[in-house]
Amino acid sequence: MTEYYSYVTKDNDRWDLISNQFYNTPTLYEEIIKANPTVKVVPILPSGIKLKIPILDQSETIKFELPPWKK
Repeated sequence: MTEYYSYVTKDNDRWDLISNQFYNTPTLYEEIIKANPTVKVVPILPSGIKLKIPILDQSETIKFELPPWKK
């Protein structure tokens, strides 16, 4: 079962900017579009639309390595 964040769009919001805000990458915007099939896909979203933002598995999140500790 997928869990979701809730987000209400603001003026000049775009799918990629919302993806970047929640996932730290603009490239996962399609996951948000798929979770909101009733929302029209337009370049700039109108303000006031309530979106479901899927909480992605860890395997789909950005992986990073911590730098080695300096002695």
